Amino acid sequence: MSQKTTPANLGDPDLKVAGFQLWVHGRQFPDSTDYDDGNWLRVTAHCGASGASVWVQSAILMVTDISGFGTQCAAMLSGDGKSAALDPFEPQLKVTLETASRLGHVRVQVEITPDHLAQAHRFKFEVDQSFLPGIIQQCSAIVREYPIRGTRDRKGV
Repeated sequence: MSQKTTPANLGDPDLKVAGFQLWVHGRQFPDSTDYDDGNWLRVTAHCGASGASVWVQSAILMVTDISGFGTQCAAMLSGDGKSAALDPFEPQLKVTLETASRLGHVRVQVEITPDHLAQAHRFKFEVDQSFLPGIIQQCSAIVREYPIRGTRDRKGV
């Protein structure tokens, strides 16, 4: 019988945004050095609130997604941006931050599902902009641990 996945048996998350938590377990293809295969990460993602708890565990995002999210959060903090999105290619996960007021409130929306063909789960939170530096630091730490490999071929994009 398999053990139930819980935050307690995973340790501290690598990224936490309100009720959303993400643990990075390593690269999907550790020996690959190209952009397309070398940047996929194996992760566990969880979001929970008000009696609901949704888990996803798979290679559903790339280190480039984390890097971009951190950059967008930094733009929000400096006033150069009004939103940030962790929006990977795979449909199981999306985290969106949006400036909600001039007072520094930030709306967080998490869309997460282990089965995107049969389920949809959405969580909404509100945090203060003082959470942004921590999010930026966590994204930077993940990118330092898993540096971006290869370069994106812009001819095919």
